Amino acid sequence: MGMSVGAGGGGRGGRGHRRRGRHHAMISEINVTPMVDVMLVLLIIFMVAAPLLTVGVPIDLPDTQAKAMNVDTQPITVSINPAGQIYLQETEIPIEELVAKLQAISKTGYDERIFIRGDKSTDYGTAMKVMARISAAGYKNIGLVSLQEQDQ
Repeated sequence: MGMSVGAGGGGRGGRGHRRRGRHHAMISEINVTPMVDVMLVLLIIFMVAAPLLTVGVPIDLPDTQAKAMNVDTQPITVSINPAGQIYLQETEIPIEELVAKLQAISKTGYDERIFIRGDKSTDYGTAMKVMARISAAGYKNIGLVSLQEQDQ
């Protein structure tokens, strides 16, 4: 009655034995790839849409060869459309109220930067009246806004 004791794999503790019914632990990691994809799409959407949201008065600016200004703070914008209507920021105002409204919204007093945006078909006299009123009120930091000329 011999019994063979060997290294074979018949018993429970043998090398070839696989346990059945045991499940591996659930992986609890966040897959960030879809989140990164969504964030990149949102970034592109905002980069495209942001320049469209900055100007409320549609004006066709003239082209010049001047270089772009490096600005840190947002200036006050006075716009003149082709019909001669005057806008302070995005609100239409009569020319008689321009100085009073400028004084009300300027944060740094007479040192406030004021940009004048005039459509290229705007009457020159209207643009000069607006500039003269702003200058006579004491504002010295006045600039005209234009587009950079494209080489053709």
